[in-house]
Amino acid sequence: MTPTTPEPAVSLAERKRLLVATELTESALQLLALKGFDAITVDEIAAAAGVSKRTFFRYFASKEDVVVQFLSGMGADIHAALAERPASEPPSRSLRHAVAVPLLACTDRHPDHAARALRVVQLILRTPALLARFLERQAAWQETLAEELARREGVAVTADLRPRLAAGTALVAFRAALQGWSESEATKDPMDLLDRAFAVVAPALDAQDR
Repeated sequence: MTPTTPEPAVSLAERKRLLVATELTESALQLLALKGFDAITVDEIAAAAGVSKRTFFRYFASKEDVVVQFLSGMGADIHAALAERPASEPPSRSLRHAVAVPLLACTDRHPDHAARALRVVQLILRTPALLARFLERQAAWQETLAEELARREGVAVTADLRPRLAAGTALVAFRAALQGWSESEATKDPMDLLDRAFAVVAPALDAQDR
């Protein structure tokens, strides 16, 4: 048996850095969601997180960068979830599982957490500058998901339309579920909305090239 190499332990300094980044992100997102993107200053975000303004700028370039980094993390989670799915699984099932990951993170905890997550979603969807960054991030997600789908199918993403079409379609379904949840003020279940969206697009996602 080949011995496995243990993963390096995370240093105390790194754990502290991650903790501060998480607290800053949560404080910033909640303040921005409660009071509006333009109404909150970096000073207020730093004060709410119990850090200095200088510390804030060690982690983020601006208020908008908080949201951009949050979206980058969401995209990484979606890609990682897709990469873990079996290659033999229908694309619609793999993609639905992958894009469900951030929705589950929003709703699978205490109701207060779901309410806070909804406010963040509404902040992003209702603030033009942040919505633009969300759509920009989604374009990047589409490429990484398409590359993963192409790898699974043994095709080149530059030579086959299906991976990009499938990734884009799945992300449209994801965004539709977010929009429905936001507009309903949480009276609708985002996972149910996602399932309904995928019921519509699944035949196209699983269609074989003729």
